[in-house]
Amino acid sequence: MCAPGLSIDEFFATAHERERPIYDAVADHLSSIGEITIEFVQVGIFFKNGPNIAQLRTMKKWMALCLYLPEKVNSTRFSRKTVPAGGKGSRWYHVINVTDASEIDDQVLEWLTHAYLAVDE
Repeated sequence: MCAPGLSIDEFFATAHERERPIYDAVADHLSSIGEITIEFVQVGIFFKNGPNIAQLRTMKKWMALCLYLPEKVNSTRFSRKTVPAGGKGSRWYHVINVTDASEIDDQVLEWLTHAYLAVDE
């Protein structure tokens, strides 16, 4: 059973100060592309355009930005082994550890755009 969602204020009430600017960078970009559903839950923030396209998960020293891409991408930016995401379609789960909003750079924005647009492909 899933825990009930939180409001944005409830989520950030106890968050580390680095988390809100990282969220803003991701949410602002995805919202600029098109409609997006954002769910705040205990384990993190889910960004959906139908299925999950990205997640931000709170860690002690960073936020883990999880991307669902239609193909496996090789990059030293990814902090974990890239694995199949499972579920509907064939997507790959990629994770980047983000400690500052400045790390949501052009490359990361391109991957976010790709994840968003791949849902319609």
